[in-house]
Amino acid sequence: MNARPPAHPSFREALLYWLRLGFISFGGPAGQIALMHAELVERRRWVSEGRFLHALNYCMVLPGPEAQQLAIYLGWLLHRTWGGIVAGTLFVLPSLLILAALTWIYLAFGDVPAVQGLFDGIKPAVVAIVALAAWRIGGRALKNWALQAMAALSFIALFGFDVPFPAIVLAAGLIGAVGGRIAPQHFQIGGGHGPARAGHAPALIDDDTPAPPHARLRWRRLLALLAVALALWAGAMALLAALGQPVLHDMGAFFTKAALLTFGGAYAVLPYVYQGGVETFGWLSGPQMMDGLALGETTPGPLIMVVAFVGFVGAWTKEVFGPDALALAGMAGAGVATFFTFLPSFVFILAGAPLVESTRGKLQFTAPLTGITAAVVGVILNLALFFGWHVVWPRATAAAPFSGGVEVFSAAVAVVAFVALWRYQQDIVKVLAVCAGMGLLRSLSGV
Repeated sequence: MNARPPAHPSFREALLYWLRLGFISFGGPAGQIALMHAELVERRRWVSEGRFLHALNYCMVLPGPEAQQLAIYLGWLLHRTWGGIVAGTLFVLPSLLILAALTWIYLAFGDVPAVQGLFDGIKPAVVAIVALAAWRIGGRALKNWALQAMAALSFIALFGFDVPFPAIVLAAGLIGAVGGRIAPQHFQIGGGHGPARAGHAPALIDDDTPAPPHARLRWRRLLALLAVALALWAGAMALLAALGQPVLHDMGAFFTKAALLTFGGAYAVLPYVYQGGVETFGWLSGPQMMDGLALGETTPGPLIMVVAFVGFVGAWTKEVFGPDALALAGMAGAGVATFFTFLPSFVFILAGAPLVESTRGKLQFTAPLTGITAAVVGVILNLALFFGWHVVWPRATAAAPFSGGVEVFSAAVAVVAFVALWRYQQDIVKVLAVCAGMGLLRSLSGV
């Protein structure tokens, strides 16, 4: 065991690491967190396991993508504010560029039979992925009858009464906060990532390392940072208004709201994004939303990057810069969606992390988080059924939900994909590739 902590990494060394992570961060938040843990805790020893888990627990309480927020936190802890900004930006920038390019191909060549075949195979796999997410999260989160009841009520509220998603999140958080006081045994959760390792080699920022000077809470700095963030948001909204682009302005406002409601991960906010993007604003269709989720699953970065697809398709469909500049419009829409979705994550970490560092071991936010997580299971189950309905009965309508006949191929692919993911623990990207190949073969054979 190395008895000495490693040298402090240079800013350039950290930048190169965050850039590399942005290109290889497949596997959803669990995979991305595992990648950072293996590299930063075990191999490089830049932070100890205890500090890593402490930061992660805070990020799990927040709305937004916890893996990206964890990258911001660790980048900030190592290299101050600019370290956090660089870490968070590079975590999503490769994904934005890759997803924008794939979306352009999808829109420009989506009518080609071979491309349609690929997506005919991918869509059922997406149904399986979302269903598996409900299964896994439910298995971890619904540990007692109270949480199981909250999940069931959440599902009924969405499926039976079409209750808005923000209302469900708010109610679940309040129930969790109250339940944590009157029945704490039902709302206690562990971190879920295991205790800190005993006897580990010393880290640069170890369990007992004092917070660096920039990590100490200073109210003047906090107020200044909040003022800058508010000015950035207001300035961006004013610029979109001055450009005379109501579609982009609506996107800025909508994705700001979405960013503040993403408790429980990307799957939890997808119903809200679907409701706004498809039903309220008409930026894209329901099948296009499923295609976007499929593309998001096959690219690095957080799954919530599907908002870039929604922004790209919406700006393209609405021809915000005219019919001769569709690609430029799409890039603008993707950029707007990404900026307003991820800006709050930077604010939450850069503003809140000094307070978290000063109160290590004293956080009392787990009960509301437990309630929200339980409700999210019901939300994701509703989403899986909704996607499955669109795939298996593609010609059905709300008035006639089972009309048009069953799409047997899609139902079979969904079952095969679920078994491969659940029973045989296959990689999501590999399953999507195989399902896409099945769809392509079917299209080329004319079956």
